[in-house]
Amino acid sequence: MSEPLKKYDIIIIGGGPAGLSAGIYTARARLATLLIEKAAIGGQIINSETVENYPGFTEGVGGIDLTQAMHQQATKFGMETVYDEVTGIEAGGKQKTVTTSQGKFTAKAIIIAGGAERQKLGIPGEAEFTGRGVSYCATCDGAFFRDKVVAVIGGGNAAVTEALELTKFALKVVLIHRRNELRATAIMQERVKADPKITISWDTVPLEILGDKAVTQIKLQNVKTKKETMLDVSGVFVAVGSQPATGYLKDIIKLDNVGAIIAGDKLETSMPGIFAAGDIRSGSIRQVISAAGDGATAAVNAGKYISE
Repeated sequence: MSEPLKKYDIIIIGGGPAGLSAGIYTARARLATLLIEKAAIGGQIINSETVENYPGFTEGVGGIDLTQAMHQQATKFGMETVYDEVTGIEAGGKQKTVTTSQGKFTAKAIIIAGGAERQKLGIPGEAEFTGRGVSYCATCDGAFFRDKVVAVIGGGNAAVTEALELTKFALKVVLIHRRNELRATAIMQERVKADPKITISWDTVPLEILGDKAVTQIKLQNVKTKKETMLDVSGVFVAVGSQPATGYLKDIIKLDNVGAIIAGDKLETSMPGIFAAGDIRSGSIRQVISAAGDGATAAVNAGKYISE
């Protein structure tokens, strides 16, 4: 076994609002802090052009702008950042070891704030056309579909947000939802229903994504009549929910039936010295403000754990 790269007081896994908030608190408390993020700082919130419900921003704030500012704040207090994917944790004893492809890092406490990952449809064509018309991020890929017809799969806030974002580029957006009413908040529903570029296909599910070099069609089925239809589209944006990113934790700490981390009032997990914060935690309401609050709570209690 190779030697750990460096020892820290606290390692934070995940660079979304929960992890960044935790980093601000732990670094400011003069605890040697390392944040490990496998993708981009900010997590899923960077897919939102405007966050309207974070306190203090009367006109809203961009998801990227908000989380970049949080990262700069934590870095100013001394937090270090490594961009890599965590593949395992060894939690026995006072020192915890986090394994990444770059090596091993140790700490006295760990805060897991890895968030959630977009769920897949699991239908034929999805994997084959990912990156060739199938996308999970309208903010990232919407500009590729200028003046084209695209479909969005889902009926919650994420799907509605994707649909509204795509109206900036697409000629037409078809929102496909398996029920006869949306699950999004009332204000988001009002916006999507008022947008002339968006049409909603109710009681409908996708069966297959088709194309040649790129997506050209999606096969749909009405869940009530069972009638199948073909829709000509250039892009399919998937927004059917998210799954906690806990695959590497199954044999280490207790998870609930959907894979989210079970944590107590102090956000402590079943393993002493390991805390959970944000969307990855069982019972989270999956909002930026609650994730930031979780990060602060986990950070304070992790600090107490170390001092005790």
